[in-house]
Amino acid sequence: MRRNSIDIITLGCSKNLVDSERLMRQFELNGYTVRHDPQNVSSEIVVVNTCGFIADAKEESINMILELCEAKQEGRIGQLYVMGCLSQRYFEELGKEIPEVDKFYGKFNWTELISDIGKTYYDNCGQERHLTTPKHYAYVKIAEGCDRQCAYCSIPIITGTHKSRRMEDIVAEVEQLVSQGVKEFQIIAQEITFYGIDLYGRQCIAELVRRISDVKGVEWIRLHYAYPTHFPYELLEVMRERKNVCKYLDIALQHINDKVLENMQRHITKQETQELIARIREEVPGICLRTTLMVGFPGEGETEFEELKDFVRRARFERMGAFAYSEEDGTPAAEKFKDEVPEEEKERRLSELMALQQEISADVQAQKVGTVQKVIIDRREGDYYVGRTQYDSPEVDPEVLIPVSEGMLRKGSFYDVMITDSDDFDLYGKKL
Repeated sequence: MRRNSIDIITLGCSKNLVDSERLMRQFELNGYTVRHDPQNVSSEIVVVNTCGFIADAKEESINMILELCEAKQEGRIGQLYVMGCLSQRYFEELGKEIPEVDKFYGKFNWTELISDIGKTYYDNCGQERHLTTPKHYAYVKIAEGCDRQCAYCSIPIITGTHKSRRMEDIVAEVEQLVSQGVKEFQIIAQEITFYGIDLYGRQCIAELVRRISDVKGVEWIRLHYAYPTHFPYELLEVMRERKNVCKYLDIALQHINDKVLENMQRHITKQETQELIARIREEVPGICLRTTLMVGFPGEGETEFEELKDFVRRARFERMGAFAYSEEDGTPAAEKFKDEVPEEEKERRLSELMALQQEISADVQAQKVGTVQKVIIDRREGDYYVGRTQYDSPEVDPEVLIPVSEGMLRKGSFYDVMITDSDDFDLYGKKL
């Protein structure tokens, strides 16, 4: 067991990752050595930052906690603490069922962990982070919680209502990260288009992105998790006019059938969705749209699923993810609808939808062959340097592979790359 050391394991989304990075910085300020998601967990203190969004995520979190409880009993680790969304939602139940954990914390009170182990929490360094990402990019969380109340979603139950951070604080954080060498910023929240309503009485995401883009040293800004209803169209002007705002928008649509959308409490129709996509593509030529869709929600029969597939064929999203509906306790959908689609049918629909998207992705990527793309290098992997274009977010999107034989490339640097080939998802190229 390594003394004076901390292992932190993050499960779930990038919003959780930001919390873990803040906690790691607090431990560092108290003299600890910190590691994130190490292969061999062996510290005197281990913290698991859990996810509680859907069934698979909850199962992963529980399995990780139980695995670490075993490591604790065998003396391979010391104290074990759990924080995050799962423990926020099931705090009492987890405490009773897994007493081997030294203490559970929720989504927001994890700062108490520092004082509970007899150390100092540095308020004046509350937004400082130990970056776990490559030093050239970082995630910036602009808000917590959500006011949208989608029928299937447990996030409002876990995180509460939407709470925006002050614009000045976000810009200051970006400036600080730039001073540390960060060039690329992934702007994240549960829902970015609601940003500012609670603080300023209006949607301010366009103004915020404009102010971030004004910071010297910000090379790329990429936007994640927009909501389609009451979309702030002024954001498109910023995306079109600012060169360091990537032509990339992650906007979860979930479905296209009117009845399913109504059951989901999405407050948007098929026609409005189609008009939104058309306007986005018209106002920001060349934009890459990433979306997330759901299969198997109550009310989705074969006819509704075929309508969803037809929508995907016509919309031709550059990036798309999908998942199967899982009933979440306490949500409107769980109380109002019966989870009537068998699991094997959900999986069939999911596989069908993603196979369709794979064909679309292959065609979209093939169209880039022969073009020159600005690429940032993330790492070297075997015989290739691996990078991304402005249309590719870290971890979730395709990559660009450049042979090492093309010459030495520096991680975190930008290069003009001629795209020479493609497969279903990734691109291949050579440096100009």
